[in-house]
Amino acid sequence: MARRIDVTGAGGVRLAAWEFGDPPKADPAHLVPGQAAPLAGSSPPDGSPPPDGSVPHPRTPAGEPAHTPGVLLLHGLMGRASHWASTARWLSERHRAVALDQRGHGQSDKPAHSSYTREAYVEDAEAAVEQLGLGPAVLIGHAMGALTAWQLAARRPDLVRGVVICDMRASALGAASQREWEDWFRAWPMPFATLADVRKWFGEDDPWVERPNPSRGAFYAEVMQESPDGWRPVFEPQQMLESRETWVYDAHWEELAQVRCPTLVVRGLDGELGRAEAQEMVRVLPRGEYAEVADAGHLIHYDQPEAWRAAIEPFLDGVLTAP
Repeated sequence: MARRIDVTGAGGVRLAAWEFGDPPKADPAHLVPGQAAPLAGSSPPDGSPPPDGSVPHPRTPAGEPAHTPGVLLLHGLMGRASHWASTARWLSERHRAVALDQRGHGQSDKPAHSSYTREAYVEDAEAAVEQLGLGPAVLIGHAMGALTAWQLAARRPDLVRGVVICDMRASALGAASQREWEDWFRAWPMPFATLADVRKWFGEDDPWVERPNPSRGAFYAEVMQESPDGWRPVFEPQQMLESRETWVYDAHWEELAQVRCPTLVVRGLDGELGRAEAQEMVRVLPRGEYAEVADAGHLIHYDQPEAWRAAIEPFLDGVLTAP
């Protein structure tokens, strides 16, 4: 099961957080029943209301006691909370697992372009940890979400007990990388006629894909919604470029060095984070550890969920059970 909790982020932006596990029995009216969707109990990937018409139930810190250690899951650029469903389900067996739709993504607000700054993303994560009573939490982030996680850990060590970095580089990617992304967005054959077309294009036909990858097609199908003329992303591509522009030109080694809690750097052997850079990140981190997943690319947690679990669970057990 998963249920929605509204969080107020930086500048008053409404953020949708999704808590996994069995909701309190005292509040059955607001439960979202399980369904055969990527995020069990959530609204469909197209952002429409739950099929039973139930209303998301916001909760306050006072009414949100933390009975188990908290974990906040932060998706990457263009992602959404539902991409963490597999990870959150097994985490929720022993811990309090919450996945956040970050601003501009999923069912969270999509404010004006001026709000897509590194500061805003970090403040949003900070607000989620505080308002949901998760701290000191473990932050698990993929790509851009991992950068947000280690920036928050450096800024607010009192809120963070551990960090998992999933396939995110600390080095600057530069202007050429940003131009490539702009070209990539322009290449999308939108609108897509069907979700099957989405899966096929991103999984097979995308010229930026080296070899067919059905998981990649499924990943992008999850961030599409139906519109009058076909299927389009739930986000605005221009806002994604603006979000990326706030970190792609800079290196982030100094912030890594300020992360004092245990931190696990995880890479897929075919991902975007190379082994040499990953190991240098571990060296720079005061309490860094390293793991890699074979037969995985950038979408490690989504493409290889069992191997991903095997890579991070020992680290989480140590961090979340520590006094």
